[in-house]
Order: sequence, then structure tokens, then C-alpha cells
Amino acid sequence: MLAHDLAARIAQPLDVLAALEGDGPLSGRTAPVRLAGPSELLCVRVLPAPAPLVAEGVELRVTQGLPEPLLEELRAGRHDLVITTRRPRGRGLDSVPSADEENLLVAAPAWAARVAAHPQADDLCAALREVPLVTYAEDLPIVRRHWRTVLGRQLATHAAVTVPKLYAVLSAVNVGAGISVLPRSLCQEYLDSGRLTLLHEPEEPPLNTLFLVQRPGAETDPDVLRVRETLRLASRAW
Repeated sequence: MLAHDLAARIAQPLDVLAALEGDGPLSGRTAPVRLAGPSELLCVRVLPAPAPLVAEGVELRVTQGLPEPLLEELRAGRHDLVITTRRPRGRGLDSVPSADEENLLVAAPAWAARVAAHPQADDLCAALREVPLVTYAEDLPIVRRHWRTVLGRQLATHAAVTVPKLYAVLSAVNVGAGISVLPRSLCQEYLDSGRLTLLHEPEEPPLNTLFLVQRPGAETDPDVLRVRETLRLASRAW
């Protein structure tokens, strides 16, 4: 924690010093904006927003990864902006909530029909007990949270299929491998087309808050500020 605070305090003076030496944002030569976040979130929500800035001369270098490693790399100066589903801990990082991500319990139509025809269909947890689960991690974090907060039960099963990306989870569920809990932004098109079916629509679905986090000292770079403001405005429609 002390190292993080120290890095935050010295980042801006170092940027100013580099600029005075003719190798920083104040010298007129703007470096590419280094943007990072989860891969699916970047593709579906984030990257369309700053695309018009590229035509105006802004350069982007985009990295995908998990929240905690990306935030550590941000503290180390490897990124300028990070979109994350976790609020950064400690001082020194400028973060603002940007949007809420809704998670949905979905399945292919064939599985949805089997669940609806189950003898205990009025008890969704019982009807889902023998349905295969697809997830991106062995401990089923998103699915467990949905069971606990929405269905009011502890999940008492394990994953039938684990794949490393949410896009892969979506693909597996789409072809009938089982059910999963996915962000609405990722699966809405599949729901609209009928390729996926919503198994349960709670009054208050669980939400993940998305945070836009900026590297200490990045406020001296006008292109970083332009990308940040563009993302902040775009997030109102996410």
C-alpha cells in the first residue's frame, strides 16, 4: 500500500519533468492512449465509443485482462485508463462509476423447455438442479452470486463446462451445453433473436458496477482526457 501511494505522488512530477525535457505530453508529441479492460466488455461496450477519435488522430493501444492484474499494472504506469468491474482499493487512483451491468440466467430454447416442463418447475432451483452449468471459472462466481442474491439459495452443484472467456461461455450455452449467468450486453442479441431464452427475470437483477480508472499523472495528456470524457459520456447509454 505504501508503494502504491508513493507511486501515485511521484507520477505527475515525473510526467512534468519529461515534458520539460521534450519527451512528454507538453512537448506537442502525444503518445498512444493505453486502454485496458475485460475482453468482452471492451468489445461490446467500450471500443465503439472512442472509435471516432481515431479518425481525428488519437492512437489507442488496447490490452485485455482481469480486474486486479490490470489495476496493478495501472499503478505501475503500464496503462492510462482501465475499465474494471471492481472499485480499486487504496488511495492514488482516480476512479468513477460509469455504468451498471445486469446479469441474466439464460439457456438455449431446448433447455428452457425442459426446465419449464420439469415436475418441480414452480421451484426453479429444483428444476435446475440437474441442468449442466457452464462458466468461465471452476468456482462459478457469477452463477453462485445469482443463486444467492436472486434465488435465495446456495448453489449446490459444480460446473459441467469451464471455458476461459465469457464469449466462450456464450457460445457453449448457445449450442446447448447447459445454462449460465451472463451480462445482458453480451447476450441481448441472442435473446432478441430467440437463440437464447431468459429463464428467470427478477424484479431486482444483480448488477456489477463498472468503474473507469485513470493512471495518476495522466491528466497531463490531452488525448487521455479526450478518451476518458468520451467513455464517460458513452457509459450513460450502457
